[in-house]
Amino acid sequence: MRFAAIATLLLSLSFPAEAVAATPYSKAGMRVDGTICVDAATGTVLSEEKADFPGHPASVTKLMTTLLVLEDIRANQTTLRSQVKVTKAAADIGGSQVWLAPGESFTVEEMIYALLLKSANDVAVALAIDRAGSVPAFVARMNRRAAELGMTRTTFVTPSGLTYGKGPHDTTTARDLAKLSVTLCRFPEALKYTSTKQYILRRPGKPLELLNHNYLLSSFPGCDGLKTGWTVAAHASIVTTAKDKDGRVIAIVLGCQSPAGAKPEQRLRDSLAADLMTQGLAKLKKLEAEKALRLARTPAPAPARKPPVKAKKDEGFWDWLVDLFSF
Repeated sequence: MRFAAIATLLLSLSFPAEAVAATPYSKAGMRVDGTICVDAATGTVLSEEKADFPGHPASVTKLMTTLLVLEDIRANQTTLRSQVKVTKAAADIGGSQVWLAPGESFTVEEMIYALLLKSANDVAVALAIDRAGSVPAFVARMNRRAAELGMTRTTFVTPSGLTYGKGPHDTTTARDLAKLSVTLCRFPEALKYTSTKQYILRRPGKPLELLNHNYLLSSFPGCDGLKTGWTVAAHASIVTTAKDKDGRVIAIVLGCQSPAGAKPEQRLRDSLAADLMTQGLAKLKKLEAEKALRLARTPAPAPARKPPVKAKKDEGFWDWLVDLFSF
């Protein structure tokens, strides 16, 4: 107990008070920028911790890139079979990639798989240039769409989330990412891509196997998305979703840090996201049960009463009187 108390004290001295979230993993030295769990159908908040604290989303940024591409498809501005040509700017981006070569072409659908499973930065840039003509023009679209979704504390600077050093960095909050994710989950095709564990990118003479970075797809029942992210500058983040018969939840862990390094903080991030989804699904089930109970206890409305029928007056005398004085 004394050791735990000392460890907690040291953590509080090491990090600013406003930057330390109260989580079950605080004893492991974990720090998170923010968490939230929402009902995917309505956006109703089921739990939150520092949901408005700013952090860097890393490759979770690619969810906005995906949303814009899917919206363009829905608006008939492109199709899944449309070819996207790779430019030198895309091929030279660095970081996680599928090693696109200038002049190569792939369909939009192939690129979406590479974007979401492999978290390919070269694909993000290729799609950005294809859809807007240049990366800055596409980033401007990203920020306009974020404003339309009410993501008031979000600023995108890349279509991929890949930033270095002092930045500038893509910046957002757990709450803003929840707004983006609720919108994205309204596209069934998005969940088809994010739930895919393996995909073969067909390249001439050199097929490339893409494996999904989201390990919760295999370990958490009902999980079918959405995206992981990690960079040195942003640390580990995840947006994940799961469904059961009572509904669907979306959980966000933003900026998970651990003094033990990248892999431990990614594992802690996944554990926290799994806990958030477990608690969120349980709360949804409880809310549905309470709703059913209220409906059962509400008395049925009484049948509408018909107005009484007025008896007709005997008009014989009056008719005789009128006839008497009629000339």
